[in-house]
Amino acid sequence: MKKSIPVPNPDAYIASLTGWQQRYSQALRTAVTNTASLQEVIKWGHLVYFSNGLALLIRAEEQRVLFGFWRGQRLRDIEPRLKPGGKYEMATLELVENTPLEYATVVALVQKAVELNASLGNPAVAVPKIKKG
Repeated sequence: MKKSIPVPNPDAYIASLTGWQQRYSQALRTAVTNTASLQEVIKWGHLVYFSNGLALLIRAEEQRVLFGFWRGQRLRDIEPRLKPGGKYEMATLELVENTPLEYATVVALVQKAVELNASLGNPAVAVPKIKKG
């Protein structure tokens, strides 16, 4: 992956993109921000959304756009193409040009991600281990 120049804010992130990656990223961003009240920041060089902790991300790359969820493994009933990986219960949907994705699916994913964080807390906070014995 080509290293990108850091951007100061989410608007600049979208503006820095071109072609289908910009169209997909903007469409996802619009759907996400219209669905729930989330804190939107640039973290790790891409769009990250918080709701009671890390909730989801949008990351544009040269050949794909990733739409990821910190509790994404729990969202596979909504979107079976989510691929598990990374820490926590992370799963991401890899989008390439012309990948179909319904607006209603994005809305359902975001709503469920927010709901899970509301009920389970911040997914990045380690659950303390119970000592045996």
